[in-house]
This record gives sequence, structure tokens and C-alpha cells, in this order.
Amino acid sequence: QVHLVESGGGLVQAGGSLRLSCTASGTIFSTMGWYRQAPGKQRELVATITRIGSTNYADSVKGRFTISRDNAKNTMYLQMNGLKPEDTAVYYCIAYTPLTSYWGQGTQVTVSS
Repeated sequence: QVHLVESGGGLVQAGGSLRLSCTASGTIFSTMGWYRQAPGKQRELVATITRIGSTNYADSVKGRFTISRDNAKNTMYLQMNGLKPEDTAVYYCIAYTPLTSYWGQGTQVTVSS
């Protein structure tokens, strides 16, 4: 059975940092990534990382967020620096196999101004 468990969300002041983690179990994933959804908005891609470490970022987070993964631990991370109030959202982990994708339950990130 596949599980994705996120952690690391919370409340932080603008300019601060948070580190999100997503630990996967049940299978080996190729690409993993983070999406976020703010109130009243559509879910949007934040960043993705392949198994060999190739990364892709949304323009809005480039230079501030860093995605990484530890394949031995089947865990992915999102280091978020220079947080802005507009980064406030529920952040979701997603993991892909050749046949399907799986979502985590989400973790709330709130950035106060």
C-alpha cells in the first residue's frame, strides 16, 4: 500500500524559512514534486525532482525554494527561504510511478506579513 506523509508546515513571518518533508512508502517513485493550493485558487505546481535529481521550479519560487530528495530514505524535501505572504497555501506532495500518481494529505504553510 502506498503512503505519502508530509510534515514541516507551520506559521512563519515574512522573510522566514520552513522545510517540508514528504516520506513515501510502498513503492519506488520516479518523479516527485510539490504542489500548493491557496484559498480560492487552483492547485499549482511548485517544483518537481526526478529520481536522478533533475529539478524544475515555478517562476514564482525560483531562487527561494530548493527541492531535493534522499532516495535511500524515499523522502523528498522542500526548503523554502524568503517566504512571502503569497506563499500561504496547503502544500501537497505528489509522487509518480510509470502508471499513476499519488498525493499526500497536505500540510498548511502560513506566512504572516
